[in-house]
Amino acid sequence: MSRLLLIRHGDTELNSAERYWGRTDVKLDAAGLRQAERLRDRLAAEKIDAVYSSDLERALVTAEIIASNHQLAVITCAELREVNFGQLEGLTFEEVSQLYPEVAKLWAERSTKLKYPGGESVYQLNNRVSQFLGRLKKHTPEQTILITAHKGVLSILLCRLLGIGLRRRWQIRLDLASLSILETNQQGAILSLLNDVSHLT
Repeated sequence: MSRLLLIRHGDTELNSAERYWGRTDVKLDAAGLRQAERLRDRLAAEKIDAVYSSDLERALVTAEIIASNHQLAVITCAELREVNFGQLEGLTFEEVSQLYPEVAKLWAERSTKLKYPGGESVYQLNNRVSQFLGRLKKHTPEQTILITAHKGVLSILLCRLLGIGLRRRWQIRLDLASLSILETNQQGAILSLLNDVSHLT
């Protein structure tokens, strides 16, 4: 395992701050592109040995902008895609509450039994993220790995690496274009930075 730089993608089109976009391949908007450039500048002096990204455009473009300073190819990983919201794609929570009250109830209760109609469950997402963890095992502790993905995926990743229950993912705030850093080794992981957006101000 290695030092991990966890990046949530920048702001997107289609009002992503209010609506749930999972597998829908929405693009970064102009603000999101600027946010990615701020991340690039912040990490310009950082030694980065590999870059992994979700293959959805909002994460991939964020990763490519950051990686441009390091002459590194971005390795795309389907395992890092955002959760599949199924029939809830593009809805607000208010709309979900009206159309799928039982789902909204489980969501509000932070239940690990949550399954999105026509989409994934929390445990399916967890299993997918677990597959990605296998990729990280080939890296040495001296290496620094950049991972660009989505809120749902990154919160699960943090829970897994820190050894805390999946229910705790709701207590982890990850803003758009945020940076979090984990120092990992054979004994576990230490969270040294969480949800830092100081580069955006």
